Amino acid sequence: MDYDPRSEPHNLAHDPTTSLVVPRPIGWISSLSPDGVVNLAPYSYFNLIASQPPFVMFSSNTRKHTQNYSQAGGEFVFNLATYDLRTEMNISGGEYPEGVSEPDLAKLAMAPSRFVKPPRVARSPIALECLYTQTVPLVSSTGKKQKYEVVFGEVVNVHIDDAVIVNGMIDMSRIRPIARLGYRGDYTVVDHIFEMKRVSV
Repeated sequence: MDYDPRSEPHNLAHDPTTSLVVPRPIGWISSLSPDGVVNLAPYSYFNLIASQPPFVMFSSNTRKHTQNYSQAGGEFVFNLATYDLRTEMNISGGEYPEGVSEPDLAKLAMAPSRFVKPPRVARSPIALECLYTQTVPLVSSTGKKQKYEVVFGEVVNVHIDDAVIVNGMIDMSRIRPIARLGYRGDYTVVDHIFEMKRVSV
């Protein structure tokens, strides 16, 4: 099948858009409200987009507390969501009013960050402290501004739990990160790893 998502129906039982690029890493973002309330929310439109220096991005179809707090405070933290933390991550993804702290609801201990004010999830094996750099609105080819905005952050500190480092490398089998699949409620876990050598010419 082929269809133009701008104008043609897909004629499927459910919109397949979020099933087209999978799995999607989960940006579990912690931030601080102006009143000092810790906010924590998962974003499946998320990724690491550079390495030297590292930058990350996240986006959603509506402006949420995380975006507002990251922009206003100039800081946020990415926490790696793992299989062991799947329930807490899911709780933190609910729609809650201003002033509610998702870590409190999920009974998650938070740990101080090194360089930024928002804390990290204590049990998450990897956390990236970020300084907010810019927000870019998505604009279609016709010039129409879309409801999505992309938030960018520069990584200024990397936290790695020593327990997941083996022979100088991060052992993903000890972490078991989770990721979003296409349809609502569908996730996967990284528990099978294979290696392929890069082709050289």
